Amino acid sequence: MKKERIKIISIGNIKEESQIQVMGWVRTIRKSKNVSFISLNDGSTINSLQIVLDMKVFDEKIIDKINTGSSLSVNGKLVNSTGKNQKYELQAESIELLGESDPELYPIQPKKHTFEFLREVAHLRPRTNTFSCIFRIRHACIFAIHKFFNEKGFINIHTPIITSSDAEGAGEMFRVTSLDLDNIKKNKLDYTQDFFSKPVNLTVSGQLNAELGALALSEVYTFGPTFRAENSNTSKHLAEFWMIEPEMAFYDIDDNMDLAEEMLKYIISYILKNCSSDLSFLENLELNDEKQLPQVKRNEFPLIQRLEKIIDNDFIRVKYDEAFQILRNSKPNKKGKFNFKVDEWGIDFQSEHERYLVEKHFKNPVIVSDYPKQIKAFYMRSNRDNKTVAAMDVLFPSVGEIIGGSQREERLMMLEKRMEEMNVSKSELSWYLDTRRFGTVKHSGFGLGLERLIQFVTGMKNIRDVIPFPRTPGNCSY
Repeated sequence: MKKERIKIISIGNIKEESQIQVMGWVRTIRKSKNVSFISLNDGSTINSLQIVLDMKVFDEKIIDKINTGSSLSVNGKLVNSTGKNQKYELQAESIELLGESDPELYPIQPKKHTFEFLREVAHLRPRTNTFSCIFRIRHACIFAIHKFFNEKGFINIHTPIITSSDAEGAGEMFRVTSLDLDNIKKNKLDYTQDFFSKPVNLTVSGQLNAELGALALSEVYTFGPTFRAENSNTSKHLAEFWMIEPEMAFYDIDDNMDLAEEMLKYIISYILKNCSSDLSFLENLELNDEKQLPQVKRNEFPLIQRLEKIIDNDFIRVKYDEAFQILRNSKPNKKGKFNFKVDEWGIDFQSEHERYLVEKHFKNPVIVSDYPKQIKAFYMRSNRDNKTVAAMDVLFPSVGEIIGGSQREERLMMLEKRMEEMNVSKSELSWYLDTRRFGTVKHSGFGLGLERLIQFVTGMKNIRDVIPFPRTPGNCSY
């Protein structure tokens, strides 16, 4: 009878002396005349299983073919281990080499590699401890998000990836076409001959479409890829990333902020409960790396403690006016330490400003609300002062803005006025305006960048290291 493969993560639940089969990839191998040891990992956990090979049983020629990166199927007896940090080891009785690995060519060797190098071999980096941790945590984040919204009765809807609208009005969009560009002269594009008979792009946000869902189903959320053709080669920007965008009918800006805080605490609590081994590994990795840094550049708290502080404390809520005054009167601003001086009301806060508020002034996550209307999108609800809108940003340590949202402008005349002020076509968005013509209600929503959240949860410094295949200016491999 064929043995059922056991995942390494499940081995702690199996009785000693059990006969089992495991499959995985070789992390390390130590060969000797009498006994050899293989560290085998199958990706289900950060912990590898030690395979013990009695060389009286196995043909040296077979063992010589096994190297780091090889894939194996091993049958044997599970026994107590005398080694550190492992309960069991497997005394191999038979071994099958599933896939060979040339030690001269395999780039992931059992040594420390830089993250820059590992981005060049992104197809193999999930086999490292660091990236296997990151991608397991990424999965847990995704699962927790769906679980949170499902428990609250939200409906998941799919919004278009190809769209004819620019939700943000920024214009930094990727054009989609089926036209033969090699045979089209400059400035001679005839979109009537294109697939959709008009210019279309990859979406920057599912928000406008999600609003349509909320104004019929009450509470919805989207979870999909979004695209920005922003030429930013920074540690915080990707050209392709994943967004979670809930939209809620009958919610005002305060309800919106409450939901955002509740969701973030739920996700982080789930990660702390279900990813303890992966978090511990990443925390130790960070602590070791920070030994090389001066004290001023180290994190004030270890990774797990930073996550616990998020769920143990209420987020500080301030209006833009107050945040502006804090920043303008801050020592870094007065001494010219900020790259972007805070001197005129109405500026858009930069990452350095956001991080100062969170890390230095309040030492706590912050939600800033009521931003100047000139720096925000047309769909945000105008406040009574006619200078600000009911917008809110959630700011976290290390990453700055992690959520951006607002109460949406539900009043038809006010929305049309803002669209005119910002040169947004009312005819192209007539379908959007219909929701204000027929049964309008107050409603709100926000967007959470998945990769920004995972950056914070894992402690990774570069956003390119929390997505399997990063797309950035000049980089679209795989």
